[in-house]
Amino acid sequence: MDLRTRYLGLELKNPLVPSSSPLSRDLDTARRLEDAGAAALVMYSLFEEEVNAESATLDQLEHYQDLGHGEASSFLPAMGDYRTCLDTYLEQLTALKAALDIPVIASLNGVSPSGWIENARELEAAGADALELNVYYIAAHIEETAADVEARYLQLLSQLQEQVILPITLKLSPQFSSVGNMVRMLENNGADGVVLFNRFYQPSIDLDTLEVTRDLHLSSPAESLLAMRWIAILRGRVNLSLAATGGVHSGADALRMLLAGADVTYLCSTLLKNGPQHLEKILVEMETWMEAKEYDSVEQLKGSVSQKNSPNPAAFERANYVDILNSYPVPGA
Repeated sequence: MDLRTRYLGLELKNPLVPSSSPLSRDLDTARRLEDAGAAALVMYSLFEEEVNAESATLDQLEHYQDLGHGEASSFLPAMGDYRTCLDTYLEQLTALKAALDIPVIASLNGVSPSGWIENARELEAAGADALELNVYYIAAHIEETAADVEARYLQLLSQLQEQVILPITLKLSPQFSSVGNMVRMLENNGADGVVLFNRFYQPSIDLDTLEVTRDLHLSSPAESLLAMRWIAILRGRVNLSLAATGGVHSGADALRMLLAGADVTYLCSTLLKNGPQHLEKILVEMETWMEAKEYDSVEQLKGSVSQKNSPNPAAFERANYVDILNSYPVPGA
């Protein structure tokens, strides 16, 4: 069974890629993921806010040390001994590259076109095989237009391309007015791939304290259907790499994404819940199904049920909505 696929110009041994998560913070866990069959690894994110906050702290320390109060300055930390979150990230990237044979993709998480993207050059120098730009942006200002939001992504992409020659993929929200057009604009502006879709973590309200709370809920397989639909619509209409993320928990989930047209499927919640060894189980489920259906390779099945290749392309659009509502059984009827 030939499970190979191409993603961001990289030839991978199969389509299963652990996505950005705490799993990549530990070398032992990363090795276990590779041993279980992971084809590549996306690192945990380097956050713009952390980089900016540390930069402000360092500037403040340097300012106080420059005041010239000799005895007081001796209580301040030596600047050369200060390890930033970027230093830690670069060290982990270097360690992962040394420990693993699979590609390692660095993850940059931010929202503004600021100088922090210059750090991408250091990620490239440390050996990253590609860069994933995660624009986790909530358009909460009602004066901001859809065009403003789209321009933010395009500007970030442009700035990042000025810093590195590595392949760049963008992790997108499903909340664009026209997902397809946004992907096309990113492709026209040089993006090598997109990851569909970013999973926003929603705040809640504590009814006792009336405070806004933060709860982390792992994904469910039902969430994968949104990405599957849009990948099916995009397959054959754009030429960049397509990665599916969110709700892929089993071999069946991964196969649906590939049939729709994904080049790779990301895995996160299922690995956090079941451990790195669960990846091997997903691979076995995929191979068993492919053998039963007489598929010889991932390339053969990839996109075979995309909208462009489907005998019923309307099923990916409004017709599916109408049919489901009209066919739903009414209790007691």
